[in-house]
Amino acid sequence: MEENDDLNEEINDNLSEDNSVNTENSEALTRVSGMYKDWFLDYASYVILERAVPAIEDGFKPVQRRIMHSLKELDDGRYNKVANVVGHTMQYHPHGDASIADAMVQIGQKDLLIDTQGNWGNILTGDRAAASRYIEARLSKFALEVVFSPKITEWQASYDGRKKEPVNLPVKFPLLLAQGAEGIAVGLSTKVLSHNFNELIDASIKHLKGQRFKLFPDFPTAGIIDVTNYNDGLRGGKIRVRAKISQLDKNTLVINEIPYGNNTGSLIDSILKANEKGKIKIKKIEDNTAAEVEILIHLPAGISPDKTIDALYAFTACESSISPLGCIIEDNKPLFIGVTEMLKRSTDSTVDLLRQELEIQLNELEEQWHFASLERIFIENRIYRDIEEEETWEGVISAIAKGLEPFTKHLKRPVTEEDITRLTEIRIKRISKFDLDKAQQHLESLQKRIAEVKHNLANLVEFAINYFKNLKETYGKDRGRMTEIRVFDDIEATKVVIRNTKLYVNREEGFVGTSLKKDEYVTDCSDIDDIIVITNEGKMMVSKVDSKLFVGKGIIHVAVFKKKDKRTTYNMVYKDGKGGPTYIKRFNVTSVTRDRIYDLTTGKAGSQVLYFSANPNGEAEIVTVLLRQVGSIKKLKWDVDFSDVLIKGRASKGNIVTKYSVKRIELKEKGVSTLKPRKIWFDDVVRRLNVDGRGDLLGEFKGDDLLLVINQKGIAKTFLPVLTSHFDDDMIVLEKWIPEKPISAIYWEGEKERFYVKRFLIENENKEEMFISEHPKSYLELVSTDWRPMIEIEFPKPRGKEAKESEQVDLEDFISVKGIKALGNQLITEKVKSINSLDPLPYEPVEPQKPENIEVVDEEAIGSNDNIVKPADGKELPPEEPKTLFD
Repeated sequence: MEENDDLNEEINDNLSEDNSVNTENSEALTRVSGMYKDWFLDYASYVILERAVPAIEDGFKPVQRRIMHSLKELDDGRYNKVANVVGHTMQYHPHGDASIADAMVQIGQKDLLIDTQGNWGNILTGDRAAASRYIEARLSKFALEVVFSPKITEWQASYDGRKKEPVNLPVKFPLLLAQGAEGIAVGLSTKVLSHNFNELIDASIKHLKGQRFKLFPDFPTAGIIDVTNYNDGLRGGKIRVRAKISQLDKNTLVINEIPYGNNTGSLIDSILKANEKGKIKIKKIEDNTAAEVEILIHLPAGISPDKTIDALYAFTACESSISPLGCIIEDNKPLFIGVTEMLKRSTDSTVDLLRQELEIQLNELEEQWHFASLERIFIENRIYRDIEEEETWEGVISAIAKGLEPFTKHLKRPVTEEDITRLTEIRIKRISKFDLDKAQQHLESLQKRIAEVKHNLANLVEFAINYFKNLKETYGKDRGRMTEIRVFDDIEATKVVIRNTKLYVNREEGFVGTSLKKDEYVTDCSDIDDIIVITNEGKMMVSKVDSKLFVGKGIIHVAVFKKKDKRTTYNMVYKDGKGGPTYIKRFNVTSVTRDRIYDLTTGKAGSQVLYFSANPNGEAEIVTVLLRQVGSIKKLKWDVDFSDVLIKGRASKGNIVTKYSVKRIELKEKGVSTLKPRKIWFDDVVRRLNVDGRGDLLGEFKGDDLLLVINQKGIAKTFLPVLTSHFDDDMIVLEKWIPEKPISAIYWEGEKERFYVKRFLIENENKEEMFISEHPKSYLELVSTDWRPMIEIEFPKPRGKEAKESEQVDLEDFISVKGIKALGNQLITEKVKSINSLDPLPYEPVEPQKPENIEVVDEEAIGSNDNIVKPADGKELPPEEPKTLFD
């Protein structure tokens, strides 16, 4: 290897001297290997440094920096045509006019550095800006204060040497993180996401105070963001962004905020595409977006809004992932750093720039003080009279210097010839009108300002903190966080996809698929589902839905397979080998390897399934075992209860039923669920229900138990605790609903302008009902679901009088339970300061008797006719009734 490297180096050295080689035919052969090595490196370096990647010093790419410099040179307080700015920018570098205009529009759309006028496009709809000759721009006040400071700017010649342009602009703000940056260079790329203006300032202040801070992206399109894996914006990090979708009514969804990287047009296209593919089912979609986003999605009757919301996140651009990559230019080299380090470097740079400005300001003030002192000495002591006799310039300078000498001991630096020259330029009019008191006041003012600047230099960090606080106070009032930070739950696509096709089975030939339309119908499914198949030999396989798939002859069960399903229980009786004993078993199938064949029996040749049933909620039936008449067997028939058999894994052997030959097994009695009521929790972080113990326990739920939800609008609703349910941000009550437990509410009646109180019961299950008046000024003040609620009313203090003592009210005693639409009773006629909830009075509810077996239903019970399978004699047992929706 070393020899090859040496040879390559020798060849390249020879080529660098002369890239041409003469052949026998005297034709020149030019080798490009050496040229490619050098030229490609130059090209890559140019693109990285001069095109795609921003500098950490000011956060600008070169074209952006030249645009800002051009705007500053053209700035006179009035708007300039963008086309004029584009032409002016081309004086510093021959960028294309379209690329300059596009870069300027991107800066303008971020609403920070450029004050725009005209049609600059719409980031929400994706509409382009008008032509550059029609739109105008000028620097914003923020840009004028933060971006420019000519006295501390380093300059360089433009591409043709005719102009001077800044190497970097002295930006005193983490502009790169505020605006974000994206670029693709040669061999590397960058993607710095935008962050919130006020949060950046707060983080800079924390850094200056030596405190820790965290930064997360914020986008102008708003939406929702999960920053769990942000990784400080470094390579390998990832964020998830979602549209904000809410339910307008039972058949309409509304999107009010869109995820970053999309516009309403692309979002609607992705929704329509998912609808065409059958992933979701929608009736109509409307785009009413103007200044704010409003996309209405109309659903067909019978389609679940909650499931559709999850499906929109799973199959459309309503949710997407973004991978940040923090790459910047520092000292003409690319550098990969996180957003925390970017902010620290930017803040430290701001402190240094403030120091430079203060030092320049101090020097200027001291110069002003120096000359003002000289001027006062010169006029007050009438030194100008000493030059009356002088005939030469040298004599004048010498006479003034000699006259000043007795009075200059308190000056901060020696008097120079330039100072004396300036004294000679003072006009007679100024000397004649010289006011000693005003001169003294001016000197004192300068000394005060000098002392202030010196104090700021001595306390530079404190000065920088105040500088950032002033920026926030001046420019941060309307720059609150747009994107809501949440932790997203993982959506299983198979649980929310619309079942857009039908599954069929040919039991005899052993085929399963969606194209076997002449064969037996099984169930509805989607093209991303898995199916589970079990044969009469006890073989099981899970496979992807296909148009036609051979799985083996003698199919006794086929259904859509739900991964990690611990509730569906399979009951089975099988013969272990030819002439072997008969076993009974119950098992779950929670995880498998796709397309692998599993044995549910012991695997012996001749094994046969005598009885099989699939039970979505762990139901345990009673079956009758009938034996063949062989020898002197006395008991040929008895019952077996599956509830006596423990639920184990699919590989378990089971319990022996009999050693004798079984004639057939018959269903005697359908079973009820042997599973306990399900505990359900609410996780406030992801705002979803779960059965994994995350969040607050809502209670134990049977099949018909409901949840109660009350929101701030005064709307109450009960519904089944479906795990795919979504909950609005204004929800104030979420608990297990007890039908006989009254709800107490205090609300402001807008028309009568009084507080009213009412107690009521939910009258209509699974229906939203408003329990306060519909007047636009009505609002809900307090709601309680306690049995015996207590409240406290506080009164305001009248001017010049003592405040009335607060009153406590027992709402159970104050008003009886009425209908949900009743107005209620007026609570009080006096003005109220506040109404507070107190601890309720003690109450012991009647404990309901617990039944021995409680049936819990599943969300998607498979209603196919093979839940109970043909016994050995070939007679079909009656199918089970379909169950209701639960998890």
